[in-house]
Amino acid sequence: MDVWDKIVAHTEEIILPEELKERLARGKPLRVKLGIDPTAPDVHLGWATVLWKLRQFQELGHTAVLIVGDFTAKIGDPSGQSKTRPQLSDEQIRENMRHYQEQIFKILIPEYTEFRYNSEWLSQMRLDDLIRLASKVTVAQLLVREDFNTRYREGTPIALHEFLYPVIQGYDSVMVKADVEIGGRDQKFNFLLARELQRYYGQEPEVLVLMPLLLGTDGVRKMSQSLGNYIGISEPPDEMYGKIMSIPDELIPHYYELVLRYPKDEVNKIAGVIKSGKVNPRDLKAKLAWEVVKLYHSEDAADKAADRFDRIFSKRELPEEMPTFKLPARKMRIVDIIHEIGYSGSRSEAKRLIRQGGVKVNGKVVDDVEQEIDLQAGVVLKVGKRKFARVVYGGDTTSR
Repeated sequence: MDVWDKIVAHTEEIILPEELKERLARGKPLRVKLGIDPTAPDVHLGWATVLWKLRQFQELGHTAVLIVGDFTAKIGDPSGQSKTRPQLSDEQIRENMRHYQEQIFKILIPEYTEFRYNSEWLSQMRLDDLIRLASKVTVAQLLVREDFNTRYREGTPIALHEFLYPVIQGYDSVMVKADVEIGGRDQKFNFLLARELQRYYGQEPEVLVLMPLLLGTDGVRKMSQSLGNYIGISEPPDEMYGKIMSIPDELIPHYYELVLRYPKDEVNKIAGVIKSGKVNPRDLKAKLAWEVVKLYHSEDAADKAADRFDRIFSKRELPEEMPTFKLPARKMRIVDIIHEIGYSGSRSEAKRLIRQGGVKVNGKVVDDVEQEIDLQAGVVLKVGKRKFARVVYGGDTTSR
């Protein structure tokens, strides 16, 4: 595969390809921009598809310029959502970025990576600078953006600062002199606006590399932390393996293509054998799960995760290791036990799990939310599909 084929593989759209070819041909290192939203601390498989594309540019000698939106995160960013994201404090942003960097370098090459915080320039901007910048964009242009247009038609409030967000995001490209910008296809509007602003400031407009959106574990919406349908690249091997095994069968080719970056012809073969019924989709999913765990952990971790999953879910055996919790009362309601050991966020959630048949004590389904459990001899508790625990009566405190 030549350089160009490698760059365009698994992308959805490049604006404009002839510009990118010309810049690659110059033989000079390019500054390839990627914006980071610091509102949550986990890198998931969907975002990793963009990071792997950025890694390809690094392998060709180009610099990844990661723009941390610390300033914009403090004013709220809709970014294609139906409502604004929460505003963050400096402390929250720093903590999230500490976790981000640990995960990002599972993929990116540190010596070819540059971190920039957009507060460097945005916090220094005067009111007249902001007004001058805003004067280059019309409200009609902003209402072309789908999420703004939908909210406007539905009568959902749009705050003025939300209109400013894509403008100042585009200004980030001006300040770092980006040659290329990479992101999901849902960022197309913002990226195009950045090109216009670069022209205004006398810069060569950046080339846009738009990536497909990975669907989440629900098989319906794009993978997102806020939607809870994500798989983090730093999740424990067993959790990662189990989540992949839970995706709908129709997503199997989609994940082989975007998560593992299989060539299109191989992806088509996988889709074909699934459709023909010649192969059990579960086997293809197990191979997918094993390869993903190997990619982000190790081959040994993948082997162990596959073995444990098979024993627990295929052979209906218990895991060899599970946490043990000591609780201070000999008899407790099942709802209180689940909440006390941290296997539910609230007692209401614990009740919902019980009513859905998702709780077992010593292998038997518990269907009464008020049922008391005798912990004198200890019990094996299963909550949901993957959470196991030994719970015993053992003194004054909860311990693990």
